[in-house]
Amino acid sequence: MRNIALRLAYDGTAYHGWQAQKNAVTVSQTLQKALGEVTGEVVRVTGCGRTDAGVHARTYVANFYTNSQIPADRLPYAVNVRLPRDIAVYRAAEVSDDFHSTFSATAKEYTYFIRRGRIHDPFLINRAHFYPQEPDIERMRAAAAEMVGEHDFAALRSVGSNVKTTVRTMHEIEITEDGETVAIRMKANGFLYNMARAIAGTLVYVSEGKLEPTDIPALLKSKNRTAAGPTLPACGLYMTGVWYPNDII
Repeated sequence: MRNIALRLAYDGTAYHGWQAQKNAVTVSQTLQKALGEVTGEVVRVTGCGRTDAGVHARTYVANFYTNSQIPADRLPYAVNVRLPRDIAVYRAAEVSDDFHSTFSATAKEYTYFIRRGRIHDPFLINRAHFYPQEPDIERMRAAAAEMVGEHDFAALRSVGSNVKTTVRTMHEIEITEDGETVAIRMKANGFLYNMARAIAGTLVYVSEGKLEPTDIPALLKSKNRTAAGPTLPACGLYMTGVWYPNDII
């Protein structure tokens, strides 16, 4: 039995997230079907994280076990011809039996995209959050700096998954501007359910003056979700990085 890891990307607009569901089309189910056609087996894929309906991935990692002897370097092409055009596998590698796409990851990165300005961009519908104002980037950066480091992020997550601890280490948060697009890039050792979208919403609250950058430490210590900003829409969120030891995939 071989353990195969895949790097892929997908536009999540048409899917009800990654996780398999009984009455909805998801990314994992679509990928499993294509892999099953290639290997002739019933395939179960494990993903590197939970992404909700409408969330995208510029890079994502999944792994599956198979008895198929198809060389790993031939799998991307074989699978891609059976996948819809909004999902693409671009790398495959045979990994150790104990590799797990979630638990073996050393860091993950999400980026939240905001389209600012008074007029929306029709080409960014479902791909960025339209914000018809001018955000205060410096206030957002000051607040983001208070979130870097090891903290309990219970105040910046949605209830919906069981975890042993809500403590995470935020390695960095970078906010950049490119024309009318604002990108909030967040890299951490792990993310809680809706944590990235709640961070983005809280930074928007700071921009609007509903919170001060200096309020963030007390907010985190409070563990009070209602004290933070909203969970911004899924359309603006992308998984943009996931790292493993020795760059094995």
